[in-house]
Amino acid sequence: MEFSDLITERYSVRGYSGEPVSDDDLNYILEAARMAPTAANRQPFQLIVIHTEGREEELRRIYDKDWFVEAPLIIVACGLPSKAWVRHDKANFAKVDVAIVMDHLILAAADCGLGTCWIGAFDPEAAREILELPDEVEPIVMTPVGHPTTSPTKKKRKPLAELVRYERW
Repeated sequence: MEFSDLITERYSVRGYSGEPVSDDDLNYILEAARMAPTAANRQPFQLIVIHTEGREEELRRIYDKDWFVEAPLIIVACGLPSKAWVRHDKANFAKVDVAIVMDHLILAAADCGLGTCWIGAFDPEAAREILELPDEVEPIVMTPVGHPTTSPTKKKRKPLAELVRYERW
């Protein structure tokens, strides 16, 4: 798919069939995430691929929506702040890097005809417990990955004039 079509047509999917995601598609998606740029190429992230079948109840503790566990896969993007680049003002770029990784991942999934939905409003303590995350690992964002059963609606976006400034504020 052309990139301009991909970014226009990709949408947040909130309905999935139980059809499995092929290993080829999963590897394509994970490879796209791996290739994402990160500050100073530190790559301070880990992806956790979760098969939902048989784990629906515990996964609902992380995010309690029916559609979240309908998809056959959930991918959790975790940051490793101690491994991330830190700017001179002490701004740690782990979250920025993970956001770029997740963006590559969801666009690659859309390119495969798969649906995703960026989820940040989850219970991080439940995620930490269920996924057995070490203290130095931060769950930042996650997405179901699967075949959509919903159709996109028209995107509402602000016009560029409200979002872009030139030369100065």
